Amino acid sequence: MSTDPGAAAFAGRPWFAANELLAFAVESAALACLAWWGFSTGHGWLPHVLLGVGTPLLAIVIWALFAAPKARLRPGLPVVLLVKAVVLGGGAAAVHGVGHPVAAVVMAIVVVVNTAVAETLRRGGPTAPAGPRDATGPAESRSPESG
Repeated sequence: MSTDPGAAAFAGRPWFAANELLAFAVESAALACLAWWGFSTGHGWLPHVLLGVGTPLLAIVIWALFAAPKARLRPGLPVVLLVKAVVLGGGAAAVHGVGHPVAAVVMAIVVVVNTAVAETLRRGGPTAPAGPRDATGPAESRSPESG
């Protein structure tokens, strides 16, 4: 059994764990897409390197300050969502910028759905959602009424 306190949040919540894994993949993909765009933009090696390294680095700094689970500055939900929209949406815009508009739309849809589900599940806390066990539990414990 794991002694990690973070693991308790995932116990009995496979959809939460899967969505968190998808969120990490989307965040990583956004950084890779920003780098891809940066290395493809401009003329000459200097702009390629500066944008290819600088753009994802700036996104990482902004994310770490405002949107990460252990962010240094933890603003309210509207600011967190704004930062996520800029960084993750920037990744989708970067895919469009390198000439793949359909992939950019798909990425944007995945970003919006994943972020909405992640924020909803995170705000719900670590308790397991109501399931069939909760719906049938009280009814089974009641005695039938006689008529």
